Amino acid sequence: MRWLLTTLALVLLLSMGAVGAAYWWLQRPMAMPAKGVELSIEPGTTAREVALAWIQAGLDVPPLALRAWFRFSGQARHIKAGSYALAPGATPRELLAKLVAGDEELESLRLIEGWRFSQWRAEMAKAPGLQASSAAMSDAELMAALGRPGLAPEGRFFPDTYRYGLGVTDLTVMRRAADAMDRRLAAAWQARAADLPISSPEQALVLASIVEKETGRAADRGQIAGVFINRLRINMPLQTDPTVIYGLGEAFDGNLRKRDLQTDGPFNTYLRRGLPPTPIAMPGAASLQAAVRPADTRALYFVARGDGSSVFSDDLAAHNRAVNQFQRRPAQSKPR
Repeated sequence: MRWLLTTLALVLLLSMGAVGAAYWWLQRPMAMPAKGVELSIEPGTTAREVALAWIQAGLDVPPLALRAWFRFSGQARHIKAGSYALAPGATPRELLAKLVAGDEELESLRLIEGWRFSQWRAEMAKAPGLQASSAAMSDAELMAALGRPGLAPEGRFFPDTYRYGLGVTDLTVMRRAADAMDRRLAAAWQARAADLPISSPEQALVLASIVEKETGRAADRGQIAGVFINRLRINMPLQTDPTVIYGLGEAFDGNLRKRDLQTDGPFNTYLRRGLPPTPIAMPGAASLQAAVRPADTRALYFVARGDGSSVFSDDLAAHNRAVNQFQRRPAQSKPR
């Protein structure tokens, strides 16, 4: 009987010691490289695989201990997929809490209003932690991969700040931006003014991109849209430099010349009436709104004051006076 009691006491002491050791280990910082450890966990990864992946990524802890902690914590099934970063000093308890909470390490990428798609791709190529799965794709191949075959990419991505986890592909972020533009454009078109001289959301997107590139001051956006709407109503050429510049592509050297305005092409709105065939930039929400609900104005012209704002005129004579006053080079000015 005494032997049995002694054995039970020894087992109890050992158990208490094991519990104490486990508690101590859970509170202790884990060994890892000074820069920390990053890991991307895919959906469907088991808790055992997650534990091993952390160790393979650089976490220096006993594999059996980490696996046992995940298993016996009762939280293993609640570990979330995502991209995580672990800084030196983190404990096993903090690691599991991060995984269960889905406390991901996110990077951010900002798409600016007025950017071209080429600028968007260049920005994505240097985004930290973003997997460049589309790097070798042409624009056409990329749009097909996004489920939009045959659609020009220009203007199809909504300018915003997009957050993503480490290891996420650039196609995933682009798909989010394209879906966001689809939603924004549909909402704007649904709320459009009556009797617009544009007949589809696609035309609204093209017009919004022109408004985006022509607007120097936010307060003028609706007026600028109104000028272009008025010109479309009377079948007057839009006569907007940004479309010509876009059509020149890489040939544009920063100086728009008279011969450029006189050279025919699908984006030359001095020689061709109506809207160009595609957007020329990524329009933001305000430009989308202005394109479908422009200011009520009779103006047909505008000229930059030089401070970002514009002067609007109802007729060419008034416009020429404004050009003389604010540009001081009337011989080189063009109606806008």
